[in-house]
Amino acid sequence: MNSLDPSTTETDKDLPLREDIRLLGRILGDTVSQQEGSKLFDVVESIRQNSVRFDRDFDEDARTELERILAELPRDTMLAVIRSFTYFLHLANIAEDEHHVRRRRAHEMIGSPARDGSLERALTRLQAAGVSGEGLRACLEQALISPVLTAHPTEVSRKSILFCQHEVRGLLDERDRLRLTPSELANNEVALRRAVLTLWRTRMVRSTRLAVIDEVKNGISYFDETFFVELPRLYCQFEDQLRQAFPDQNWALPNFFRVGSWIGGDRDGNPFVTAEVLRESVRRQSIAAFDFYLGEIHALGRELPLSHTLVEVSDALAALAEASPDAAPQRLDEPYRRALTGIYARLATTSSALDQHESPEHAVGVAEAYATPEEIVADLQVLVDSLIANGAELIAAGRLRSLVRAIGVFGFHLAPIDLRQNSEVHARTVGELLARSQRCTDYAAYATLDEAARIALLSEEIASPRPLYSPYIDYSPETLGELAIFFTARELRQRYGAATLPNCIISKTDGVSDLLEVALLLKEAGLLVPGETPRLALNIIPLF
Repeated sequence: MNSLDPSTTETDKDLPLREDIRLLGRILGDTVSQQEGSKLFDVVESIRQNSVRFDRDFDEDARTELERILAELPRDTMLAVIRSFTYFLHLANIAEDEHHVRRRRAHEMIGSPARDGSLERALTRLQAAGVSGEGLRACLEQALISPVLTAHPTEVSRKSILFCQHEVRGLLDERDRLRLTPSELANNEVALRRAVLTLWRTRMVRSTRLAVIDEVKNGISYFDETFFVELPRLYCQFEDQLRQAFPDQNWALPNFFRVGSWIGGDRDGNPFVTAEVLRESVRRQSIAAFDFYLGEIHALGRELPLSHTLVEVSDALAALAEASPDAAPQRLDEPYRRALTGIYARLATTSSALDQHESPEHAVGVAEAYATPEEIVADLQVLVDSLIANGAELIAAGRLRSLVRAIGVFGFHLAPIDLRQNSEVHARTVGELLARSQRCTDYAAYATLDEAARIALLSEEIASPRPLYSPYIDYSPETLGELAIFFTARELRQRYGAATLPNCIISKTDGVSDLLEVALLLKEAGLLVPGETPRLALNIIPLF
């Protein structure tokens, strides 16, 4: 019986998982024995065996023995034991994750019905419920799904540890997907042992707290490893499935799914998030986005050496190629490459202008910067349309399609950063602005007002075009820091686009005045324009 067959029993289908866990446990045990000595290994094994006996059989003798062993352990031995079991759990989790992938692939290979949690199953249920393609389109046009990356002091996983775990995951995947020869299988196990040994000899936790910019770098690494590739792939997969389920609709999905971030904008309880940190966070995110786009354009240049002597091209593409600074004789008959070289040059100029960042590969010439991400998408769409019109839709549906989607999702800024602060800080900042402008007699006056009086005062100030802030008045460091955040937010939105900083989140919101205080601060920065038709640039979001 094939253990990958979904029709097998519950016990049989988990056999590959148990085998992977045994393999990783054996390798970890060998590593502990070789590196720390057989005495420690014997202690770990005794703890494991007694724990199993107590958990499985409710053996009180095992519990007594377990308590005795743990009570007598020296500190250094205890730390090694903790590391042993921690790493075993990490490795077992990796095996479980791979087993989920294994089971999903097994179902797909035999053509099982769509499983719960899949897009295909969701579309099937929508059709069964009588939802039309037009109704689904209307929903998606208004939808926004935004999982948010956050940074917390409790996050202690090091990238070095995550890298080792990634190596183990890849090697398990290789064993599962490929039919390895005995020597290849042996080499795979050697590589697993090497990764586990590296894991064992790597410090598990950080010795110092990360700076905010380090947290930003860690957040960007998730895009490098996952989101840059997987988000466009998800959009393309969803569009293809929608076309099959609702062929009467022309499916070009809006960018309703995008990853957000609090890293670099969350000031609640973190005094290290300053205006300068916010500016640098956006810059580093932008650099990551442009480096990805430039790398993809470079790769497309290798994939599209199509010659106009062998394929027709649209007039728009011919014009785009002609406008390129690429005049190399060997590429005169390759309009797609020339067009991509011009797009690369413009992207490189844009990255340099926005981020003072040099492109990974030097552009062949000087070109005008792009003003918006939509301009980049428009140029790439010229390539897409030309390929489709001239019988090369299959090529257009590959890397080029994914890049168009990626630029639509990530823009110049990569991920929208939410500003977040505690309502008490906002209240103190507004109180000082009011006092220094003589709208209140002293710093404490605003704080003593009841809710109704605060609402009335704030509403009056928000409606007034007159600012409270003056550059000629000395304010407290806290007030200056808060104002700098909002002034910087306006600057960054102008520079990178409004999607860069879309939300202002208020922690510990108790009443309407907490929202109006933020509205007033936004007005001071030009992010709320009063008048007959007030305009608010950022969403104000309360956390109660």
